[in-house]
Amino acid sequence: MSVELPAPPGALRYEGLLDIVGDIARVRAVGPALGELGLIEQPGWSSLGRVIEIQGDVLSLQVFRGGIGLSRGASVRFLGVAMTAPCSRNVLGRVLRGDGEPRDGGPSLAGEARVEVAGPTANPFARALPSRMIRTDVPMIDIFNPLVESQKLPIFSVAGEPYNALLARVGLGADADIVVFAGLGLIFDDYHFFRTAFEDAGLMHRTVMVVNLAGDALVERVLAQDLALAIAEWFAIEEKARVLVLMTDMTAYADALKEIGIALERIPAARGYTGDLYTQLARRYEKACDFRDGGSITILTVTTLPGDDVTHPVPDNTGYITEGQLYLHGGMLDPFGSLSRLKQHVIGKVTRADHGELANAMIRLYAQAEDAERKRAMAFDLSDYDQRLLAYRAAFRTRFMSVHHSTPLETALDEGWELLARHFAPTELLVRDSLLAAHYRRPQPA
Repeated sequence: MSVELPAPPGALRYEGLLDIVGDIARVRAVGPALGELGLIEQPGWSSLGRVIEIQGDVLSLQVFRGGIGLSRGASVRFLGVAMTAPCSRNVLGRVLRGDGEPRDGGPSLAGEARVEVAGPTANPFARALPSRMIRTDVPMIDIFNPLVESQKLPIFSVAGEPYNALLARVGLGADADIVVFAGLGLIFDDYHFFRTAFEDAGLMHRTVMVVNLAGDALVERVLAQDLALAIAEWFAIEEKARVLVLMTDMTAYADALKEIGIALERIPAARGYTGDLYTQLARRYEKACDFRDGGSITILTVTTLPGDDVTHPVPDNTGYITEGQLYLHGGMLDPFGSLSRLKQHVIGKVTRADHGELANAMIRLYAQAEDAERKRAMAFDLSDYDQRLLAYRAAFRTRFMSVHHSTPLETALDEGWELLARHFAPTELLVRDSLLAAHYRRPQPA
């Protein structure tokens, strides 16, 4: 655990636990505050715990080591401090556990400056209007649903889809100053994939990884994203850095909250999730901010849809909080299910003047191509225009919708014009004549 503080002078020792349920221990005590840390000790065993519920004089603590090996004869001493995160440039290139301890075998960060975890969100007066874009080199994002600084955007997908590959590609291609990655309930193979991807790309010097593995204590899954967001906030405010936070998987986080709620015997809400699920998600997502006198925090997460059900409580609540979503299925980003509600702040303003009309023309023609595909599936006769739409559809899916295709924005825009010119006449594009004169070039016959 990253907070290694002795109990304050005069701190009372509370002997004996009332009960232990999973990773939750209850003790009778008066005075400690919500979120305060306590040192739980018994012969040959010790762990920190965090106060997560107070009911009269009964306190519930999340035990960082978990409840295995803990007996009711243990004692608790409260430290008078909340959970803190190490915050300095020395955390760059490091891999931390969900409790803040190094996972990479590197030196301890106990002597570093610290900042409180799970603090309040930024004052609205300190926020600036979104006006800058984070380029990802993923054409389906940069052209059609740009990621805007201070935006919070989830990737909706299902198990088995390459959402981790997409998240890693965004992290590798993003033009952010700092990337903070939070892995929640990852299997080891996924952790190894992300770490190898950042190391092989030579980007670990500007990356911080906070990783909670599937076999780690449940409390670390709840704290991992708070730790990552606290580090991101420090870099954005103190270093004035443009910080991109990547998190996977928010459904695993919500499931951890459900398990804790069951242990605390809270009345469940929809599908067994806690009634404050919206509040818990919003407290994390609202850390996204463009600071007037500092840098910015942009949040891109993965939210898996159980049973591909977008009405499931986790994606349903997420949709009310975030500014759109990216919908990944069939190994491709869906242009119809995806939406960035802040894209109008950057398209044509910080990007090329042809960006908006080109994107609209490409999506409109792709929608027509989907109609042509349904006509073909039902064995209707296809016109020449239908045939050209189908050829355009095949090329569009390969060059723009695939998550494995990486291209700078300007190059992707040029490829878009090239694709349209190959399959359609200028009058079929419904684009301004000035833009056609500047960018439309009919390919020469071979």
